[in-house]
Amino acid sequence: MVGDKLPVMDEVEFLRGRVYGADHEDAGPRPERVYAHLVGGPLDGLLLDVTDLSQRELREVALTTEIGRYGPGGRALYALRESDGSRLDWRGDAPGVP
Repeated sequence: MVGDKLPVMDEVEFLRGRVYGADHEDAGPRPERVYAHLVGGPLDGLLLDVTDLSQRELREVALTTEIGRYGPGGRALYALRESDGSRLDWRGDAPGVP
């Protein structure tokens, strides 16, 4: 394999299909759970486990992330897409709670 280059996976590709908040060693979806796709923003491509969340709780969710506008402790805001309940669209970032 001398001279061959390994394909480079960027951060976005690495995150796709992984579950937000899951252990890095086992971040894939589980068959007994229900997931929504995060669309746009810093968490684009991740899945959010919504199994135990009500429709009201899903109207808007604030997810802690260090890769958003406000850095460590900041929040990425997502809202349920009215036309597709399996997707949450990014609405912006917010600073973390002090």
